[in-house]
Amino acid sequence: MCGAVTVRVDAPFLRVTGCHCGNCARWSGGLFLSIEVPRDKVQIDGPVKSHAATSFSERGWCDTCGSSVYLRNTGVDDDGEMELMPGLFENFGGARLTRIVYADRCPDGLSIGGDIERVSAATYEAENLHVEDQR
Repeated sequence: MCGAVTVRVDAPFLRVTGCHCGNCARWSGGLFLSIEVPRDKVQIDGPVKSHAATSFSERGWCDTCGSSVYLRNTGVDDDGEMELMPGLFENFGGARLTRIVYADRCPDGLSIGGDIERVSAATYEAENLHVEDQR
């Protein structure tokens, strides 16, 4: 928001994913959206602070204004990708929402229609490391 952090991606955006898990909802204030990109194609400059959100993930934000910048997996779950906040890019960099995880945990009144892959909490948790949802 303040412009102190700049992000450059030298690769096509893979997809925009939404997440309705409790941790993402608390961090983002609702539906968490992210653009998945190869981490080695991303350059982030400026005052970024990070926090180990779980034993296998890290969240980063602008140290000047507090705006969210990224989420990335670490340790055994490190897949070489990172999730950047779509609002960092004009028109989401042309990427579109293609998947929603924890879709069955969507709050009433917040459902999104369309041809979007919807992954339940049970399916996501069977295939990925996760933190027990507190909601």
